[in-house]
Amino acid sequence: MTARRFARKYLIGIIAILVSFVVFLLPFAFIVLQAAKDPREAGLMGFSFPTQWQFFQNLVDVLQTNDYQVVWAFINTVVITVFSVAIMVVLAAMVGYLLQRKKSRWNPVVNFFVLAALIVPPAVVPTIWVLQGVGLFKTIPGMVLIEATFGLAFAVLLFRAFVATIPRELDEAAIIDGAGSMRLFFQVILPLLRPVVVTVIVVQSVFVFNDFQGPLYFLPGSDTPTLQLGLYNFQSQSVSQFNLLFMYMLLITIPPLIMYIFFNRQIVAGMTSGAVKG
Repeated sequence: MTARRFARKYLIGIIAILVSFVVFLLPFAFIVLQAAKDPREAGLMGFSFPTQWQFFQNLVDVLQTNDYQVVWAFINTVVITVFSVAIMVVLAAMVGYLLQRKKSRWNPVVNFFVLAALIVPPAVVPTIWVLQGVGLFKTIPGMVLIEATFGLAFAVLLFRAFVATIPRELDEAAIIDGAGSMRLFFQVILPLLRPVVVTVIVVQSVFVFNDFQGPLYFLPGSDTPTLQLGLYNFQSQSVSQFNLLFMYMLLITIPPLIMYIFFNRQIVAGMTSGAVKG
């Protein structure tokens, strides 16, 4: 094997692995080490092992802060994430299926609004005014609807691209067998959309779970905090306790990391299926 072929085959991959290690793994290792130190050592911000490991004690202290506010923030964040992503998956799958299968004069208009939702930034003040009018401002249901709306356009594009890979003969065969519109979609089409469903669930769950701007605007106050808002408030309360601050950061980093580790292949398959087969 010549040097040029070796460089093409292995060197680029090795460089990518080293860059990923520096960009992702080193910061994560730094957070873990700081979360296991006492306040004095954590305040030095040194990349070194702690002289005395206090990982479990720091974890307990963070969980017990402000009457278990971290636990309640985690529950609120999970509730918002689960329900908003569920709404996204169902509605986006339906819209993507209709846009791909049902050709009409309204399709360009719908496509325009879908693309506009990806490009145009959300109007915060009018949205707050609407939420106040319907009584959903500063509420968990209102935040669920906001997150579902913000992520709907991206999910529609993924579902539409994937539906193009499903043969129309399946629709015709189901209709001949007597399946109605709802039965056709939920029993025939939706099971075939599993790769893109997993992709939308993982990607949008991580986005909603880590969202700070949305809850800051539409869920202000300390009555119903999310993890990201809790981290913002915790940072102002624990200025001299960097070990607890890094422990909090570690807690909110682990769930998205686990999702990406276990569903990495499904994410890639769902993102590329429409482009490869369409």
